[in-house]
Amino acid sequence: MDPYDSEPLTRIFLAQVGAPIAPPPGLREFPGPGEVFVSPRLHELLRTDPGLAQLLPGRERGLISAQGLAQPDELYAYVGARPEELKGGGHLSGFGRKEARFPTVEPSTLDILRFTLAGVVLLPLAVFLSVCARLSAASRMRRLAALRLLGLSRKGTQRVNAAETVAAAFLGAVLGLCAYWVVNQLVSRMGLPGFKWYPADGSLSGATLIICLVGCPALAWFVGRVGAKKAAANPLAVRRSAVEKPPRLWGLLPLVPGLGIVIGYCVVGATGNVPTDTSLSAILMPLAVVLVGAGLVLSLPILSRALARRVARATSSLSLGLAMRRNEVEPGGALRVAIGLVLLVYAASLTQGVLVELDQVSKNTSPVQLYTMALDDVPENKERALTKVPGVRSHAIQAQSWVDPDSETWKSIDAVIATCAQLRRMASVVENCVEGRPARLMIPGHTYDEDSKPGSGFPFHLRNSDGKRRVFTVEVPRQTIRYHDDTAAQMVGSGTVLIPPSALPAGFRPEDRATLALLSSSAPETVRSVLEGIAGVDPTVEVETDGVDAAALQQITVIKTLLAVGMVLGLIIGVAAYLVAATDRAVERRPQVTALALLGARPRTLRTVQVAQVVLPLAVGLVLAVVTGKMAESSYLVTGGGAVFWDGAGLPLLLASTLGVVVVAALGALPLIGRRIDPELIRRD
Repeated sequence: MDPYDSEPLTRIFLAQVGAPIAPPPGLREFPGPGEVFVSPRLHELLRTDPGLAQLLPGRERGLISAQGLAQPDELYAYVGARPEELKGGGHLSGFGRKEARFPTVEPSTLDILRFTLAGVVLLPLAVFLSVCARLSAASRMRRLAALRLLGLSRKGTQRVNAAETVAAAFLGAVLGLCAYWVVNQLVSRMGLPGFKWYPADGSLSGATLIICLVGCPALAWFVGRVGAKKAAANPLAVRRSAVEKPPRLWGLLPLVPGLGIVIGYCVVGATGNVPTDTSLSAILMPLAVVLVGAGLVLSLPILSRALARRVARATSSLSLGLAMRRNEVEPGGALRVAIGLVLLVYAASLTQGVLVELDQVSKNTSPVQLYTMALDDVPENKERALTKVPGVRSHAIQAQSWVDPDSETWKSIDAVIATCAQLRRMASVVENCVEGRPARLMIPGHTYDEDSKPGSGFPFHLRNSDGKRRVFTVEVPRQTIRYHDDTAAQMVGSGTVLIPPSALPAGFRPEDRATLALLSSSAPETVRSVLEGIAGVDPTVEVETDGVDAAALQQITVIKTLLAVGMVLGLIIGVAAYLVAATDRAVERRPQVTALALLGARPRTLRTVQVAQVVLPLAVGLVLAVVTGKMAESSYLVTGGGAVFWDGAGLPLLLASTLGVVVVAALGALPLIGRRIDPELIRRD
């Protein structure tokens, strides 16, 4: 598996020996020596990138069908070879596992994705369902209350409302499943950025269909009964528009422990005491996120009522006074309108934290790229060819001293075989290096290898091209070289011994755990060119690219795409919850608005009142969402083990989005005040 830009390129080299076996999935025949079968995407890339053919030696015989690929855009190839050309590997008796060898997204990463999407999609969805369950438009609630006053039992009233809700929910479930089928067929063929799948892989299972068709109406029955509870229990209060009970202070309880956990992690991150108990953090962090999210929902009515009372007492503005008095009397209305957008901003901040953490994974941020390969797999003539590949800046051989398996000490040292000139082309800091003289490499700030003591001798096993072996003893020198390279992880450790190539017997090289290291620029086009050049020398050699994990980079691309889809879904659901709640509130407020209009209030005043009623509690909730969301994001980054704890770069975007939410909410409240006054809305029944 090699990186091709940020995608993994998988090459399977096959040589058939003994009895014939069935071809791999997606192929009609087994590839013979010099024959290549490629995936459709790889077939297209071979036309635009001629150097890619060096990785796939042979003549293209055909394409791999969908049965042999995990996704339509997968870079995959089967290369036929002769047995003597292959190194390592194993003997296969057949193919046919249903799952891919390497999953597109690792299970541990999937857990992060599920957790994030639960916050981005399910939290706004829960608010949307709650808003729909508590629709209290005057006509609907008063009708249910009238049925109750006419003699219908309490349970009967709830059943009427639940039956209406179930019918709508079942129709919505059927329409939703049909819409999903259409969207899956279209999007799977067009693809999302960096992510495509086969339509069959996105089809729903029978269990999922049953859950949707049965679970949605069942949930609707429950929420429908709850939604009619007020009208069934106290119909006179509904008919006479009784004043709501003020919210209780217990709504602040979930916010306190949630913020306590979040603040604790922020403090330990700021003081440098990063928590190492990942099992405890895996429990506390999701718990804190849920508690803070629930605390935002439950504390907003309390804070909105307290703020409205203070502002109403202090203001001399008629519009602001009317708006605040309404929010003081009915803080639950502000909750229904604002909480969906508040949770959306809170979830967006958490999503930013996940993207920051993923961006630190398997990303080579150093200016150079290191390539390593087992020296045993590279003959001496190919070693010389590899060091001359265009783009290779320098090279060296890394080796370990021999350890007697029967010894009790197991002491050994690392060595790097290179000249001072090679070393200077590989490292940014090389001081006191004298050509032709061995020395110890000292890396500032790194732990020194205690076995590398001056004067100690360590044996190295060598072998030449004829198979002859020799033991070469290296005495740790007293001379030191101050050294530091720019690779993603230090190529050598502090205490490694530099051995000049001239010090080794002619024609002999280390064996057993020795590697050939090449160095180039980390520019993507240079990395691709070097890998293609290495394949031109030996296409079967296995190359490790330090700091670049193509599979992880692909995972990040897929996760970013799915998180973007989740954000879009969360935005749609949040806006839908806002529109439903705002419309319901407008219908609910029509008698009061009409009464104010008949008393002489101007339409401009009424619109100002309506905007203030929505914007003020929303602004309070959004400020809380931004503050708690950034704290929760920082806590998540602290527990994630990355190097970045504070995401200051994402704050302007979050603030701009928050301001946009306020503007949209204000504009959405304006049309809810009509120009026509209908006295019928306030007549007595």
